[in-house]
Amino acid sequence: MEHQPLTHPVSAAPVRINRGVSPTARAWLFLSPSMLFLGVLIAASLLVLRMSVGTKDAEWSGFSLASYAQLLEPYYLKSLLLTLRLALISAVIAVLLAIPVAYTMSRLTSPFVRRIFLAAVLLPLLVNLLLQSYGWLVILGPGGMLNQALMGLGLIKRPIMLLYNQNGVLMGLVQTAFPLAVLPIASAMRGVARTYEEAAATLGASRLQVFRQVVLPMSLPGIITGATLVFAYNASSFVVPLLLGGRRVPMLAVMVHDQIAPLMNWPAASAAGVVLIVTTLAIMTLSEYITGRRRRMLEASQ
Repeated sequence: MEHQPLTHPVSAAPVRINRGVSPTARAWLFLSPSMLFLGVLIAASLLVLRMSVGTKDAEWSGFSLASYAQLLEPYYLKSLLLTLRLALISAVIAVLLAIPVAYTMSRLTSPFVRRIFLAAVLLPLLVNLLLQSYGWLVILGPGGMLNQALMGLGLIKRPIMLLYNQNGVLMGLVQTAFPLAVLPIASAMRGVARTYEEAAATLGASRLQVFRQVVLPMSLPGIITGATLVFAYNASSFVVPLLLGGRRVPMLAVMVHDQIAPLMNWPAASAAGVVLIVTTLAIMTLSEYITGRRRRMLEASQ
């Protein structure tokens, strides 16, 4: 008598083919708004580049490099050098002021206090730039708060002229771009483990030596990034030099505005903008190279 097998062969389950959207397609769909925005910026940049090699009243049909040659004249060359110098000085000052603030933020243990510090640092980015510039007019004017305080303390006998010169513009540039220096430096310092500081202190280093020889070198990539952001932001600044410097501090962005508004010279304005963009990108590329090299050295040493 034959016995039936106790086990029955189990048929393989049918393989279901996933006909949904692939991960690559989902990634592209997710990035499509950002790509569209970047596409608009690239198209606008190409249009500016085309106008820069045009001629006045024939921006799209003419071709000339006269607008670039005009930038070699003493007035425009001085404006470009002044823009780069003020942007560089403001970046250095902003970084020097941001380092202690960033170190304090990175070492705070209370989340509530850290949020208060972050809100205070981000406040210049939340207030309209025009309002901030008018605030500086109230503070730095001949009858402003600063001059009144100095005369009240007997430090000066007559008001100091702080507006419509490079000093006033520099103060405004540093204040408006200060958060851009603090945030990357604080992020870099937060990545420095406390064990390094404790090891240096165990070996007899003072707090100043620990900060100068351990924290700062390991935070150098963030410091360079912060300085680069401040430089790029201030190199294209328009509102601050226009209100605090007037026509006495002719930064390149103010010159571009003058070429467009009263003169309607679009090729000259476009050429100045292209030169400013190329110069800023070149400096940012150099900064990224130095930052990447420093980061690789730190990773190799660890």
